[in-house]
Amino acid sequence: MAAKKRVKLPQVEIGILGGTGLYEIEGIEGLQKYKIKTPWGDPSDAYIIGTLAGRRVAFLSRHGRGHRLLPMDINYRANIYGFKMLGVERIISVNSCGSLKEEIRPRDIVFSDQFYDRTRRANTFFGGGIAAHIGFAHPVCPALLKFLYETSAGLGIRAHLGGTYISIEGPAFSSQAESKIYRSWGCDVIGMTAATEAKLCREAEICYSTMNLVTDYDVWHAEEESVSVGLILENLGLNIHNAKAIIKKAVATLPPYKEGACDCRDALKNTIVTNPGLIPQAVKKNLKLIIDRYIK
Repeated sequence: MAAKKRVKLPQVEIGILGGTGLYEIEGIEGLQKYKIKTPWGDPSDAYIIGTLAGRRVAFLSRHGRGHRLLPMDINYRANIYGFKMLGVERIISVNSCGSLKEEIRPRDIVFSDQFYDRTRRANTFFGGGIAAHIGFAHPVCPALLKFLYETSAGLGIRAHLGGTYISIEGPAFSSQAESKIYRSWGCDVIGMTAATEAKLCREAEICYSTMNLVTDYDVWHAEEESVSVGLILENLGLNIHNAKAIIKKAVATLPPYKEGACDCRDALKNTIVTNPGLIPQAVKKNLKLIIDRYIK
């Protein structure tokens, strides 16, 4: 029986990580689907690759088409490694979230720059015979964050620069007690996915920024309707239009990556502490795209 011919993957500059249908942007051309196998298994779905404003862009639905995956069931490592296999330099993440501040209103967009991670899921590529400890004091790419915020402001979209995103395990929403405690901690928005993605992008040396679409006031606001799936879907539908407008403008105007613009591209430098001779060959092979600059 003849061996299957391995499909050569296209190389892509920008990744968009979010919900189904984000790739339905006016002006995008040559859409193709690519199913990718990674050392960590299958990503959430096929990557949708096309050309927008002359640039190659890859879209991935984190919950899978039809929203089949709970936040804890997403294969985050496969998703991010798949982008790495495509050569992606920057990832723009689109997440729905709840507001924990009066001034952050439903249908606003928050470009979070900090995370408080309360999840209990796999959030590293390392382990199994290799140890690394990345710096995570500033968890998103500052250059990409600033550019996306300025793009939204230029489009007249109500947005907030910075803020702390608390990431909970889910799938249940918060109790009122939890919501009030998160507010007392100074958190700005609440969601279930972005912190995990940010950690993995940092290890993969990919610039990452998240665009948080506010759908509700969680459950703390006495005068507003408590969070529900119906409310989230209604406000998310209205906010997706703005998200697509920001993505389209950002892809068209984002300057090519310039060495030294941020530290994301060298995030693993001096972080791998394991003696190279003791790292199992299978682990080196699985991590090749990430560690090849540092470990041979």
